[in-house]
Amino acid sequence: MKRKKLIVLGSVNVDHILNVPKFPKPGETLSGSNYKISFGGKGANQAVAAGRLGANIQFIAAVGNDELGNKIKQQLNNDNINTCSVACIEGQNTGVALILVNAQGENQIAIHAGANAQVTTEYLLKYKEDIINADAILMQLETPLATIEQAAKLAKQHQTQVILNPAPAQKLSDDLLKHIDIITPNETEAEYLTGIKVLTEKDAEQAAIFLHKKGIETVIITLGCKGAWVSSAQQGAIIAGFKVKAIDTIGAGDTFNGMLVTALLEGKTLEQAIKYAHAAGALSVTKPGAQTAVPSRNEVEEFLEQQSK
Repeated sequence: MKRKKLIVLGSVNVDHILNVPKFPKPGETLSGSNYKISFGGKGANQAVAAGRLGANIQFIAAVGNDELGNKIKQQLNNDNINTCSVACIEGQNTGVALILVNAQGENQIAIHAGANAQVTTEYLLKYKEDIINADAILMQLETPLATIEQAAKLAKQHQTQVILNPAPAQKLSDDLLKHIDIITPNETEAEYLTGIKVLTEKDAEQAAIFLHKKGIETVIITLGCKGAWVSSAQQGAIIAGFKVKAIDTIGAGDTFNGMLVTALLEGKTLEQAIKYAHAAGALSVTKPGAQTAVPSRNEVEEFLEQQSK
């Protein structure tokens, strides 16, 4: 049977990661440890997760025409991703993320767009037919918003399912929201979108109703170790996650999203897909880094089997 096709539109970054005992205060200097450079960017992280976990995937993105950009593109190919639409942009650096990880595994991130800013509406039009012929498109908010809006409208017009992970958090227009089928904010991102501070299940329910009224059919608000508030057809409930010892949480949400869409395209129910996504996300926080922490499909299947016993 022909596998359904996923397009990921998003960012590519080089991650510079440093572990610190705590996050520094303004003007404070701390000694860090375990400095490393790894490949990241929310778009690339989600593409790698989907590719490694079994999706038939094409990635629309841009890297700098530099040594790291070329290495990243090769690594994406190794992760079963079609990179025909990943451009190497002359005169641009590959995007950069500076990441601090504290002793609790939490992170703070600052990014420089670099080549990601070149994923323009004009660039997107080169791959118009790919989006039209895909079954789903997964996007985030580290590439130009005008491009994301154009991709959502194009996809919606041609019955390509639109999934948006609205991260990093920012305000979005009603015109964009009405073209989204599934949205996957965390608590902070949900508050940005709705003005509702999500502290309880009731808060999550109210935030989901707000987003449903904007035209979004399925709302998934991730709540960390609590799981996720999942609302479809305005009927919501918590789907519990899995408790594991976290080393760092970099890329956990990206792994969740990559697994979620992969499972949905395989024909799994929304509840089943969420459980697979929880498992993949949980496994990812037990290892350092973003793409380096993405589990294999076998690891996810084995984890779910163990949890069911």
